[in-house]
Amino acid sequence: MPRVALATYDPRPAPSKDADLPVLVAALRAAGAEAEAVFWDDGDVDWAGYDLVVIRSTWDYSWRAAEFVAWAERCGRMTRLANPVEVVRWNTDKRYIGELAEAGVPVVPTRYLAPGDPVSLPDEHEYVVKPTSGAGARYAARYTSGQHETAVRHLERMHAEGLTAMVQPYMRGIDAGGERALQFFGGRLLHASRKRAVLSPDTAFDADKVAHPGLEPWTPTPAEREVGERALAAVPNAPELLYARVDLVDGEDGRPRVMELELVEPNLFLFLHPESVGPVVDALLAAARG
Repeated sequence: MPRVALATYDPRPAPSKDADLPVLVAALRAAGAEAEAVFWDDGDVDWAGYDLVVIRSTWDYSWRAAEFVAWAERCGRMTRLANPVEVVRWNTDKRYIGELAEAGVPVVPTRYLAPGDPVSLPDEHEYVVKPTSGAGARYAARYTSGQHETAVRHLERMHAEGLTAMVQPYMRGIDAGGERALQFFGGRLLHASRKRAVLSPDTAFDADKVAHPGLEPWTPTPAEREVGERALAAVPNAPELLYARVDLVDGEDGRPRVMELELVEPNLFLFLHPESVGPVVDALLAAARG
């Protein structure tokens, strides 16, 4: 009977935002596994006691990225970790978008401003500023050329906290076509979803945002599937990925571009795709026994 840990975050004192977690635990147990949800930062957990540790909803890691990667390294030395630690290390820093671009993958154009870099912001189009380590649109905001001073204060705040900023053009295609999320699991396309724009004009960077507004099932186009597969093929050293989510948005030419490649703790949206629970459980059990 394989032992599987689903690594999550401690939501104290609020309830967890991971609606899929209890469903997955129950489905794994029904399939014969000994499964439980475990807080990734619980120092009392014996990770070596599991056949497989799956990073699921460690959604507080982005402000503790160094601590999280150190945990993944320790865990990966004791048992099988999915995704592998080298993938976690690479994907926790969104400078990977630049590497995807160098590999020829169509991505949202991105510049990076680290602490100490000269401030250079667009003056001819709407743009987005966000950190290279972040989730749920935290510390992200959308600006016009007339909001230069506000954007500079945003940058100064991030740099004061040691964060590197990403500057991207606001992709207007998201207003019409939304952002599409292609979820891969066990080496194949599992399902896809679409959500509306997260960043509204004049919303402060430190305001709470709705992470997945207007979420709905989506049937990906051949072009979207092709870009998603190209992105996964460009991950360094061709690692074995148990799961992956490729977030796409249309460019000015109407063609899909990668906005993010989620290889650490993507929301699976199983509550929107209940038919995917079975294939996910099958893949988890195969990984635990493999």
